[in-house]
Amino acid sequence: MSMMRSKGGKRLVADINVTPLVDVMLVLLIIFMVTAPMMTQGIDLDLHETTDAPRPQEQKDQPIIISVGQDGKLVLKESEMSREQLMRELTGMSKEDKKHKMLIIRADRNAPYGLVATLFADARGAGFLNLTPAIR
Repeated sequence: MSMMRSKGGKRLVADINVTPLVDVMLVLLIIFMVTAPMMTQGIDLDLHETTDAPRPQEQKDQPIIISVGQDGKLVLKESEMSREQLMRELTGMSKEDKKHKMLIIRADRNAPYGLVATLFADARGAGFLNLTPAIR
């Protein structure tokens, strides 16, 4: 703080020195500008292959299989349907089926990821506890 002379004596000036604040903010801005492009780039992953073989200890009866094609086509019980129809079918099943039956979502490797993730979330929301992914 600096001292300022007034008519009769010395008085303190209560000004904030913003120069260090501006320096720190500029350094932070530069750091974020340099690191932001690195955060948007992904890394290449080679995902492992899975098998469609059911797990014997969990498999009491036939699982419910939903297939997702690379064009986003949904197939349940060999009949093609929209996402809304599929959700009506899944919510219409009994609570026992949802609890004990295995629900397998088979997705083509080139299927839209957002659709597959939404199907998993919708199935979990419909009450299915035993969800399994399968990649073709």
